[in-house]
Amino acid sequence: MALRDFLLLMAMCVIWASNNIVSKIVVTDMAVPPLFYAAVRFAIVAALTLPWLLPAPRPLWRMIIIAQLIGGLNFALIFIGFQTASPSAASIIIQLGVPMTTVLSMFMLGEKVRWRRGLGMALTLAGAVMVMWHPTGMDMSLGLWLIAGSALAGSLGAVMMKQMEGVKPLQFQAWVGFSAIWPLTAMTALFEHDQIGKALEAGWPFLAAVLYSALIVSIIAHTVYYHLIQKYEATLISPLTLMTPLATIGLGVWITKDYFDLRMGIGAALALLGVLIVALRPNHVMPLLMAIRNRAQ
Repeated sequence: MALRDFLLLMAMCVIWASNNIVSKIVVTDMAVPPLFYAAVRFAIVAALTLPWLLPAPRPLWRMIIIAQLIGGLNFALIFIGFQTASPSAASIIIQLGVPMTTVLSMFMLGEKVRWRRGLGMALTLAGAVMVMWHPTGMDMSLGLWLIAGSALAGSLGAVMMKQMEGVKPLQFQAWVGFSAIWPLTAMTALFEHDQIGKALEAGWPFLAAVLYSALIVSIIAHTVYYHLIQKYEATLISPLTLMTPLATIGLGVWITKDYFDLRMGIGAALALLGVLIVALRPNHVMPLLMAIRNRAQ
C-alpha cells in the first residue's frame, strides 16, 4: 500500500473513532435527544447527497429496507445506547456484528464457514462476554444491549446490500440519508420533547458536532474508504480498520474518562483478534460490514 493511502486510511479510522466520542458527548453532556440528533445528521447527509439520489437503484423496496437497517434503526439504537454505554465498551460490543454477519451470510448468501472463521467468531464472542462479565455474573446495561441490536441491524443490512448490484458509494449514502430521515423524524416527534430548545441551548458545539458527523464522517471518510476498498484487496483494508475500536478506546479513556481495566483489555484483545481472523479470510460481506459498523458510531 502506498504511504499516502495508508495515512489516509489511518486518518479515516481516527475520524471514525473521534465521532464515537462526539456522539457520546452530544447525547450525554449536551443532553440533545438521540433520535433528534440522528434525524438532523441524516437530513444534512440527504441534502448534501441529493444529486446522487436518482436514478433510483433497483429493486427500490430492497434499497429502502437496507437504508432503514443501516440508517434509521442502526443510528437510533447506537445513539440511544450511548446515553448509558461508554464508547470504549460500545466499540467492543459492536464487534459482535462480525459473527452475526457471518451467520447471516451462511443462510442468505450460501457462504461457507471453515474452521478459521469459526475460530474468529468464537474469539469475538468470548471477548465480548469478557467485557460484560463481572464477579457477580453478566452485567450488560440497556445501552450495550441496544449497541448489540445496532450490530445486528447493520449486519443484516450489509448482507442484503450484497444482494444488490451497481449501487455507487454516494448513491448509497444518498438513499440511506433520504430514507432514514422520515422514520427518525416521526420517532423524535413521538418519543422526545423540547428537542429544538435543547439543541439551541447546546449552541454552536452541537452544530459543529452534527456537521462533523454528517460531512466529515458520513460523506468524506466513507468516500475515502470505498475508494481504498476498490483499489486494494479487502483482506488488506478490513484488518487495518481495526484501528477504529483501538482509537475509540484510547480516546474514550482520555476524553470521556471511560472505565477500562485489565479484564476489558483482555476482552478487547480477544474480540479484535477474532475480527482480524475473520477479516483475513476471503468473504463477500466483510468490507461492507466494516464501513457500516464504523459509520454507525
